[in-house]
Amino acid sequence: MKNVSRRYSDSDLLEFKKLIKEKINSAGEDLKRLRDSITQNAGNGTNDTYSAFKAFEEGSETLSKESNSLLAQRQEKFILDLKNALIRIENKTYGICRVTGKLIKKERLLLVPHATLSIEAKQMQNRK
Repeated sequence: MKNVSRRYSDSDLLEFKKLIKEKINSAGEDLKRLRDSITQNAGNGTNDTYSAFKAFEEGSETLSKESNSLLAQRQEKFILDLKNALIRIENKTYGICRVTGKLIKKERLLLVPHATLSIEAKQMQNRK
C-alpha cells in the first residue's frame, strides 16, 4: 500500500513520540553507565602482583576506556538524533523523507525512529 497522506496523523505522531521518549530514557541510562565505566578508578587489587601482568592489565583497561568512550560518543549522537525527531514531531514534519518528500514507512520508523530517509532514498544514497 502506498503512502498517500502528506503526513502522519496526530495519533500516529503521539505513538512515535512515546516510543522515542522511551528510547531516549533507555539510551540515557546506557550513556550514564558508559560514562561511569570510563571514570571508574582501577583499584582491582593488583598492587602486589607481578609488574608485567600489571602493565598488561593497565593496557587492557586503557583499551576498554577508549572503546567505552567511542560507544559513549555514538550514544550521545543517537540521543541527539532522537531529540531532533521529537522536534520534527512537534513541527508535524516527522516521518517525511528529506530526499523524496514521501512518507517513510511506519514499519521503518518503528525500527529506526530517528530515520530521515525512506528506504528508497537510502538505497539511492548508497549507490553514489
